Amino acid sequence: MNIAELRKKLLAAARANPPGDHVPYAFEKRITALLAARAADPLALWVRGLWRAAVACVAIALLLGVWAFSHSTVSARADDLSQNFENTLLASVDQNDLTQ
Repeated sequence: MNIAELRKKLLAAARANPPGDHVPYAFEKRITALLAARAADPLALWVRGLWRAAVACVAIALLLGVWAFSHSTVSARADDLSQNFENTLLASVDQNDLTQ
């Protein structure tokens, strides 16, 4: 289709349908000003995204804390790794004390 012909048809359709009264006065100017105000602050997008990420990280940390706390009673019955490690390190000291 020819661009000039399309333009003529679109202009004729726009002239045939005048704007309605249901649109408030200077609505497009208010929307344009709002968009310009948001575009003027590029850090606002970063700040908003980082706050959302911080909220998600806090939620994940709380869930993992609850999970770790609830499983700590189950693992208390199992062998304690810190005690096994200490016994292994001090085994050579204990053997030296017995031989003397």
